[in-house]
Amino acid sequence: MSRLQESLESGKFTITCEIAPPKGTDISHVMECIEVLKGKVDAVNVTDFQSAVVRSTSLVTCKILKDNGIEPVLQMTGRDRNRIAIQGELLSAGIFGIENLFAITGDHTSKGDHPQAKNVFDLDSINILKAAEYISIGKDMNHNELKGHPKFYMGAAVSPGFVPIEIQIIKMIKKIAAGAKFFQTQAVFDIETVREFRRRTKNFECKVLIGIIPLKSPGMARFLNKNIPGVDVPEYIIERMESVGKENYREEGMKIAAEFIKKLKEEKLCDGVHIMSVGAEKNIPEIIKMAGIER
Repeated sequence: MSRLQESLESGKFTITCEIAPPKGTDISHVMECIEVLKGKVDAVNVTDFQSAVVRSTSLVTCKILKDNGIEPVLQMTGRDRNRIAIQGELLSAGIFGIENLFAITGDHTSKGDHPQAKNVFDLDSINILKAAEYISIGKDMNHNELKGHPKFYMGAAVSPGFVPIEIQIIKMIKKIAAGAKFFQTQAVFDIETVREFRRRTKNFECKVLIGIIPLKSPGMARFLNKNIPGVDVPEYIIERMESVGKENYREEGMKIAAEFIKKLKEEKLCDGVHIMSVGAEKNIPEIIKMAGIER
């Protein structure tokens, strides 16, 4: 059983976050993240060519995290690999002792820094989960026997703010049927959105970590509203950010995130949170402390 699974199944309010692999071979930022996050979060997702941008791989960065005492979550997209490569990557993760998998379909390559690249999409997130489920019982997707195999604790994404929410609920049910045991959500800023989402999903057999993005500026909030489907930063939050002045944006964004985490925990609306700090990992321990959570 992975440490992430142990944390979630114990009933502990679980905190995860995410980092990106380096764009190059310089791992100094990864090592800085390890120093900051160790003992403060329960697991760290490593993004997989997020936004279709070339970087080093999620797998190698997960290995670095694990070797340095951080519980890694391997993210796996379906955009860049066919089913042979996906299964090979999962087996490689097993060799490295990586036990957590987060399956996503992935953004179109037109959104990234190599828009001419071909999209693969042989498997979507649901079928990546199914592939990992096969591997977890010692078979590949064509039912061939494996000589040794990992067993993954599997997660997937859901967007509580997406309209209509019924589409997300249907996808969530399919992902659970495919083996997902936990969900890390798209960022949410409105507590009522979480309440409604949990009202609809409270009896689902899975754990839910609500996505948190600490805002860095009012402009960032407007960018999220315009460009990220399912994300809605309420106008009152944007106005609150604007009211404090540019020199206080970072601190106010951290306060807003901490207040939201505290409210989620007090109302027992979720099993934990997933903090997406967008390169500002050094702020995560302070946000946790501001939320009244001792680590």
